Amino acid sequence: MLSYVPLPELERIRSLDTAPTERAAAFADACRINTLTMIEHAGSGHIGTSFSAMDIVSWLQLEVLRDDDRYFSSKGHDAPGLYSILIGLGLLPFDKLFALRRLGGLPGHPDVLTTPQVVTNTGSLGMGISKARGFVLTDRLAGRSGDVYVLTGDGELQEGQFWESLQPTANRGLGEITVVVDRNKLQSDTWVSQVSDLGDLGRKVEAFGWAVARCDGHDLGAFSAALAELRESAPGRPKLLVADTLKGAGVGFMEPRDLPQAETSLYGFHSGAPGPATYARGLEELVARLNERLGRIGADDVRLEERAAPARTPPERPQRLIQAYGEALVAEAEREPSLVALDGDLRLDTGLVPFQERFPERFFECGIAEQDMVSQAGAMALAGLLPVCHSFACFLTPRAAEQVFNNASEGTKVLYHGSLVGLVPGGPGHSHQSVRDIALMGSVPGMAALEPYCEDETRRAVEWAVRDAEGPVYLRLVSPPWPLGFDPPAAELVEGRGTVLREGETGTFVCTGPVLVSQAWAACERLEGWGLIAVPWLRGIDGAWLAKVAQGTIVCVDNHVLPGGQGEAVLSAFAASAPEAAARTRLVGVDRVPECGANDEVLRVHGLDAEGLCASAGAA
Repeated sequence: MLSYVPLPELERIRSLDTAPTERAAAFADACRINTLTMIEHAGSGHIGTSFSAMDIVSWLQLEVLRDDDRYFSSKGHDAPGLYSILIGLGLLPFDKLFALRRLGGLPGHPDVLTTPQVVTNTGSLGMGISKARGFVLTDRLAGRSGDVYVLTGDGELQEGQFWESLQPTANRGLGEITVVVDRNKLQSDTWVSQVSDLGDLGRKVEAFGWAVARCDGHDLGAFSAALAELRESAPGRPKLLVADTLKGAGVGFMEPRDLPQAETSLYGFHSGAPGPATYARGLEELVARLNERLGRIGADDVRLEERAAPARTPPERPQRLIQAYGEALVAEAEREPSLVALDGDLRLDTGLVPFQERFPERFFECGIAEQDMVSQAGAMALAGLLPVCHSFACFLTPRAAEQVFNNASEGTKVLYHGSLVGLVPGGPGHSHQSVRDIALMGSVPGMAALEPYCEDETRRAVEWAVRDAEGPVYLRLVSPPWPLGFDPPAAELVEGRGTVLREGETGTFVCTGPVLVSQAWAACERLEGWGLIAVPWLRGIDGAWLAKVAQGTIVCVDNHVLPGGQGEAVLSAFAASAPEAAARTRLVGVDRVPECGANDEVLRVHGLDAEGLCASAGAA
């Protein structure tokens, strides 16, 4: 069972006759309980950063913000915490507590089209001050008043846009802007200081002309006093308050007090649901903490209500592409001493932990700075190394597009690993659903691009990229473990070609990646005479071969927008070598900004589940 603080209890806590700081702290702890339950119910979410910012955001929402003011989080990961607070204030329907990362519910990262209360979309880091400046300049033109409060992470400050935004904001004297840095000292994988130490953050920001202060972000008296001092001392300057916090604050075992200050340390509560046992431990601690706080001010213990936890079944025999990739990269590094790995603060999610452990001297942590990482890799390639850049595709490919092109223009070989591709996982929402990366990377002259559908093909793709590719390579990988519904056959990796998984006469699905291959396989089980070909190549497809083996109507399915996707590459290949096949080809893919929801919900609403593919086959 899951426990939560019902709305009447939240209203009681908000109306306690006590000091505002005590009331806000109690409200924050009640919202921590609901945030923990929200994430456990959803099956994913960001606990650590939600908890570190909870006291700050509760105080701002309860005691600081006026009707004309705006507040938003630049980091976006703390959305579950913000949602819990807005629910507790009656600004969101209470039943949304159980709709996190569900279709039609609360998206994993802020989205103004589904949740207008969040002010602006975030999730891609570093944009906050620029957006705040846009709001203030517009208000000034319109003759409106109002302050803008922006919450940032500290790992986020490695992004270049943050530093670009400081000077023009100070130059314009935008005193309406107050930035609060949630200085919990951890980013997604490890300590900020072990990735790219910020140094004396206050002095750096002051040098740009900002008014700066620092306080304990969990001491609301100190936080309130620091905000007041900044307002009084610098009315005409933008303000930045460094709030020292603890990631996971409120639950002792989620706080990093015993996490070693080492490059190899991994913080365990950045993202993901805690699981039943950990949830129960965390809930017990939070309830005791809240009741102790309520007891000190003479209030009754909190009354909880319960709700059944959703049943979850682990996938059967899933393909784990990220693990296969990590193993293959280590194997190639054993034989190729020039191979080095660069990481954008995602070594756990991109499968790089084994590489770092085996080759620490050849592992370079670059932090949340994709452009810097890619340009660094370009120089390494010019100097004789074989660099491999790693990040989520949604951040690597658009942010560093200019740097990727620059590297390619130098005629060197750089490999790019982009994971978390396509529509799933659907929970994080569109800031993390990469559906433009094939177009971006595929437009780079000389760039080879592949997306394997199974573990064995992943290993072969890594081997080909390292040993045989003459120029740069983009390797696109689905992140979550994913069952295919069949045992993939052993097959060679042949440039431009794929694997015929099912022969058909009426029609043939052409696609790649475990998500689409599994759905196309299931569609073939329902359709009469339909076949399936998995083609890992996203560019340089052998059109003559594909036209020969793909019988009947050809439906190319993209886990990507149609412009620049694999389907268009197939049509281009047909136009060059098999024009008749182009006439019997139809393209299916993502046709709008991706929806947020559970994986099955997202595939269904975009028409890319088995049922949707059956419909596409019938309409072809």
